[in-house]
Amino acid sequence: MKSSAPPEVTAPPGGGEPEGLDKSVWATAAVVVLGAVMAILDVTVVNVAIPELTKEFDAQLSQIQWIATGYTLALATVIPVTGWACARFGTKRLYMVSLLLFAIGSALAGMAWSAESLIAFRVLQGLGGGMIMPAGMTILTQKAGPTRVGQVMAVVGIPMLLGPIGGPILGGWLVDDVSWRWIFYINVPIGAVALFMAWKILERDTPQPTEKLDLLGLAFLSPGLASLIYGLATGAEKGSFGSSSVLITTIAGVLLVGAFVVRALKAENPLIDLRLFRRRSVAAASLTMLLFAIAFFGSMLLVPLYFQVVRGETALTTGLLLIPQGLGAMVTMPVGGKLTDKVGPGRVVLVGLTLIVLGTFGLTQIEADTSYWLLGVEFFVMGLGMGATMMPTMSAALQSLGHDEVPRASTALNIIQQVGGSIGTAAISILLTTAMKDRLPAGGGDGGGGIGGLLELSPAQIAPLLPPMAASFAETYWWAVGLMALAFLPALFLPRHKPAAASVDAPMPMH
Repeated sequence: MKSSAPPEVTAPPGGGEPEGLDKSVWATAAVVVLGAVMAILDVTVVNVAIPELTKEFDAQLSQIQWIATGYTLALATVIPVTGWACARFGTKRLYMVSLLLFAIGSALAGMAWSAESLIAFRVLQGLGGGMIMPAGMTILTQKAGPTRVGQVMAVVGIPMLLGPIGGPILGGWLVDDVSWRWIFYINVPIGAVALFMAWKILERDTPQPTEKLDLLGLAFLSPGLASLIYGLATGAEKGSFGSSSVLITTIAGVLLVGAFVVRALKAENPLIDLRLFRRRSVAAASLTMLLFAIAFFGSMLLVPLYFQVVRGETALTTGLLLIPQGLGAMVTMPVGGKLTDKVGPGRVVLVGLTLIVLGTFGLTQIEADTSYWLLGVEFFVMGLGMGATMMPTMSAALQSLGHDEVPRASTALNIIQQVGGSIGTAAISILLTTAMKDRLPAGGGDGGGGIGGLLELSPAQIAPLLPPMAASFAETYWWAVGLMALAFLPALFLPRHKPAAASVDAPMPMH
């Protein structure tokens, strides 16, 4: 009988950890990436299917959109507890439970008989999906050690690329040629393989049941995040944050999150240890990530809308046109990971942000007949920047932490990215809607129906509206450029040196 102990890794002559990734790290990375691909791919696949689901269940678009929003709300609810659950039950056990929940939710969603049942099963999916990424990042970061965080973050970045590239293409093909149900069923065999690999490959870790769950903090943070995202999503759907229901929900979310912050700074064992943000690298990385997520994920909302509304392309063609962005990220992500470990994340992130700003600036000049070749170059440059920004920023925070601090920090960074993306999507939606209302008669000639109504216009009706519509997209991209430029400020404070094997940043004084 073979031993299940992990293979030994020979340390370099100078001591510390090996610089390369050994077989055991690669095996662990394969398990984590497979689960992450499943969770992230699912989001983009479902977005493509929303028009088909509207017809299938004879439902309003505002109702069907909750298939995506309900999933996001479930993510926001469960992510905060992941750090505690990793310590209480062990990361391997928690990761396998999250994969199982996601696969079960996927199977049930594929069997949905109504819009309401599909939304409910998507929430179950989200409860599993919300734990997959933070638990997976914790497993991989702890396995690799601080000197190789940049390289493993580059590996975790693979699903970030496959989602935007493969999601629309896979979803378009399944919906058009197979069945919408298979956008969910496809997760079941992938989940089964991921579960088996996790059971065989991941090392058993020892639970640390000493800390009690911060129930009061959970009562503040999870409903607060859910309320905040609900308010943002509803405001974006209505095209305004002026209604009393949207304002009340959003403000309640902000107040609950604020109450959690006060609680976390005073509690002995808080749900998320905000004292980690006293370290300059963690604070700078978190603020950089927040601004990056708001700007980048918000601007990425515009791309498929431009292709489908202004250029009249299908969802499948839109996915194909986005391939250059994924290719650009594939070029810089592995290089950025290695450079992060050798020279520190600060320099890498500044280069990445510069590339994203340049690519996004090109989109501020977009017109109704802009060359697809030129757009492809701009998407490629943005991809180069994304590959050198997202994972090095994550690495900047995690490199400075001790082994037991990683789960809490990973959870916090995932929350920041999720909330930032939600804020960016909602904000950019409002800005685009406002720009179109200023330029188009009656919201685009459809009685104020907005983008949904524009998709129903005939070619002859929409032709004279194309130039002002394109100008609305160009104006909105200027906001994205400005938001992305703000991310340079905290990025200037990211570490610009190679991380030491066991170094931990000294905390900054708090007054």
